[in-house]
Amino acid sequence: MAEPVNLNRYRKARARVEKKARADENAVKFGRSKAEKELDKARADKARGAVDQHKRDE
Repeated sequence: MAEPVNLNRYRKARARVEKKARADENAVKFGRSKAEKELDKARADKARGAVDQHKRDE
């Protein structure tokens, strides 16, 4: 007699694989490296500082 199989286990495993593949695709499309994020943050901080230096005291 054959061993019974748990279909829920296979269904969930397939869903996990599909979700991981979709996440990998999105990481390629939308992801940025940590260095790119830090560079953007540094540029924003520098621009904010330049604006703050030009403010007038009332």
